[in-house]
Amino acid sequence: MSALRQIAFYGKGGIGKSTTSQNTLAALVELDQKIMIVGCDPKADSTRLILNTKLQDTVLHLAAEAGSVEDLELEDVVKIGYKDIKCVEAGGPEPGVGCAGRGVITAINFLEENGAYDDMDYISYDVLGDVVCGGFAMPIRENKAQEIYIVMSGEMMALYAANNIAKGILKYAHSGGVRLGGLICNERRTDKELELSEALAGRLGTKLIHFVPRDNIVQHAELRRQTVIQYAPDSKQAGEYRELARKIHENSGKGVIPTPITMEELEEMLMEFGILKTEEQQLAELEAKEKASA
Repeated sequence: MSALRQIAFYGKGGIGKSTTSQNTLAALVELDQKIMIVGCDPKADSTRLILNTKLQDTVLHLAAEAGSVEDLELEDVVKIGYKDIKCVEAGGPEPGVGCAGRGVITAINFLEENGAYDDMDYISYDVLGDVVCGGFAMPIRENKAQEIYIVMSGEMMALYAANNIAKGILKYAHSGGVRLGGLICNERRTDKELELSEALAGRLGTKLIHFVPRDNIVQHAELRRQTVIQYAPDSKQAGEYRELARKIHENSGKGVIPTPITMEELEEMLMEFGILKTEEQQLAELEAKEKASA
C-alpha cells in the first residue's frame, strides 16, 4: 500500500475552497484512492457535497452532547459519502466564544487515537485561511498536513491571503515536513487573473497547479448538494476537476518551502499588472476630476 498522504486545502473565506476541494476529492476517488475529509472550518461545510446533506454533526457538537470526546465512537463522527469517501467535521464554538482551533485539535487527536487513518490513501484537511491563528495553523503546526494547496483567485484579498498562508507554512517548514504543494486558482474573471496567479506562484517558489474556470454548473450542482463529478460527470467542468485531481495525485513529494513576499512587494506586483494604481496615477486622476468639476 502507498504511503498515506495528508493534504490540506487552505484559502480565504468565500473563495470556493470547500467546493474546489470536494470536487477534486470526488475526482480523486475515481483513481481508486481511499479518502477521508476532515473539515476544519467552523462553518462545517467541508463535506456537504460529498454527503449530499445540509450539514454534518461536528465532533465538538457530538462531544458536548455525549459529555466528552472520550464518550464518542468512530462511527458517531465518521459519515460515509460519495463513493465511500469518509467525512468528519471538527466544528467550532459559538461565534464570539472560544477558539475555533480547539475543534480541529480535538477532532484530529480523536481520529488518530481511534485508528481512523488506518488503510487510507489520503487525509484531506479543509482549513479556513483568513485568520492564521494557532487553531487554523494546527494541521501545519502539528505536522499533520504535509502538502498544502492554496485556493485563491486574482482578487487582491485572495492574493494577500495566499501569501499570508505561505508565511504560515514557512514558519513550520523547518521544524516539520510541511510543504507548499502549489496554488489552485478558482477563476473569478478578474483582470489578468491567470497571469497574476502564475506570477504569485513564481514569487512563492511554487507552481500554479491548475486554473479552474468559472462555470455556472458548479452552482447548479451545489443547489442539489452535489459535486459536479456526481451531478454532471460528463461535463467539461467535471473534466477540469479530474485534471486537478490527477495533477495533485502526481505531485507527491514535489512540495516546496515557500518564499513569501512582503506587502510592499505584493502591491508592486499588482501595480506591474495594472491592477493597483500607483500614487502618481491616483493623484493624476484626482487632479483630472477636480479640473473637470471646476
